[in-house]
Amino acid sequence: MFIERHRESWQRLEALVKRSGRLNGAEADELIELYQRVTTHLSVVRSQTPDPATVERLSSLVARARSVLTGTHVPAWRTFTRFFTHRLPAAIYLGWRWWVPAGLAFYLVTGLVAAWIATNPDVQASIAAPEELREMTRAGGGYESYYSSDPAGSFAAKVWTNNAWVAAACLLLGVLFAIPPIYLLFTNALNVAVGIGLMFGAGRGGLFLGLLAPHGLLELTAVFVAAGIGMRLGWQVIDPGKRTRAQALAAEGRSVVAVALGLVVVLLVSGVLEGFVTPSGLPTWARVGIGVVAEVLFLLYVFVIGRRAAQQGETGDVDASERDDVAPVSV
Repeated sequence: MFIERHRESWQRLEALVKRSGRLNGAEADELIELYQRVTTHLSVVRSQTPDPATVERLSSLVARARSVLTGTHVPAWRTFTRFFTHRLPAAIYLGWRWWVPAGLAFYLVTGLVAAWIATNPDVQASIAAPEELREMTRAGGGYESYYSSDPAGSFAAKVWTNNAWVAAACLLLGVLFAIPPIYLLFTNALNVAVGIGLMFGAGRGGLFLGLLAPHGLLELTAVFVAAGIGMRLGWQVIDPGKRTRAQALAAEGRSVVAVALGLVVVLLVSGVLEGFVTPSGLPTWARVGIGVVAEVLFLLYVFVIGRRAAQQGETGDVDASERDDVAPVSV
């Protein structure tokens, strides 16, 4: 009964394998689907009705189909290029409904808390003693000298490492019902708000924003992306949709890995800006302008290149040939 029910699928796969060099797009997609389906059939036959002849036939068919699907070698440079031109920007773009609101909420909380601190001396006094506040906010004080506290190269490396850990925590811990990314984003908003509020309270807020903007625009956007994608991963635990929870987490998890690898590069750029541009002798307009250019280039990368890749069907997941070779079917 099982053999008769699925014989047509096996014969169709065998026909496609024999014509592997002359398949059109629809037939190539059909080949992949049938390969996954017949792989499942082979697993069922082995576990439930281990008929040697059927097992041998399906094993041979699956092996030949796999050879067709994976036999063509893709150069490493092409895989590398496709990652940065398709998979990564699409993965970030498809998560914009999570990370853009996360960024807006961050700026809203930061602005409100900073304004509260800047306009309330009692709040400032609760943060630190008056002498400490003067030391942090004076010309050449703690906030201003922070960016030149170490040699540019080592400072950039330190910043890059720290931000990479924060981004990784947002991405990977998001599976815990999206709570860790929200917490990390909120605590970072408070930390930034304290610096801005104290500097504005001391009448030096413009200078402080001039120090933050060159690297902070791109750096914070990377953190927003990490938090948003991490929250989306956590939402799969709560509501996986039509997929099983395991399938949803597997697919989203592979996209998370792509985003994590990409953000390493983005944060490296922001670290270089923080180490070499922020403390440089360039005028404020030039330093801020460099930061704005970096931010605009990243957004164009996501919303132009990423949107185009997503429209072409890219999801940020790995290619079908690299996923599990089992497709759910009725038996």
